[in-house]
Amino acid sequence: MTVYRIETDRLVIRCWEPKDAPLLKEAIDVSIDHLLPWMPWAVAEPQTLEEKVELLRTFRGKFDLGQDYILGIFNRDETEVLGGTGFHLRRGDNEREIGYWVRADRANQGIITEATSALVKVGFEVDRLHRLEIRCDPENGASEAIPRKLGFRLEATFRKHMTPGHDEPQDVMIWSMLNEEYHNTPSATIAVKAYDVLGNRVDED
Repeated sequence: MTVYRIETDRLVIRCWEPKDAPLLKEAIDVSIDHLLPWMPWAVAEPQTLEEKVELLRTFRGKFDLGQDYILGIFNRDETEVLGGTGFHLRRGDNEREIGYWVRADRANQGIITEATSALVKVGFEVDRLHRLEIRCDPENGASEAIPRKLGFRLEATFRKHMTPGHDEPQDVMIWSMLNEEYHNTPSATIAVKAYDVLGNRVDED
């Protein structure tokens, strides 16, 4: 992934840095009850500030090495963490899985729809991916609404599927979008600016 920073009308979506630890900790601490039913990693919360620093160092290291692309979602002046997202390398070389979460007091404000739409655009137009996938719990209506709204297709629902991080099998919805389908979806029209690690625009021809 060449893109380290994405800007939309309301959001900055960028690679995490260790200095973001206080903002991330605050966002998660106020959202634990909101996240626990859906995010396996939430069972380890609350973490100390020092643990958050180490976590973000790991995220950044994996990002720089091309092992995983975990991103923070911030307001435009980057004074608040609104959630998290990322391109995960869980499928083939030319496809990614998009994940996301939003802080509890910012839910139902279209933040994840906007962030996911931006990632779809960057994934297909900048990274030239062939396929994007979103997986979610059928019981999580808010999460399931995102791919449906953005024009992803429901390929299947895996019944009683063992998902990494979960102790018990659960149903999982598999949503996908192909590069050739993208141009007829809402994500094709979202305005974004995308930057590489040096701060150069990479979304312009």
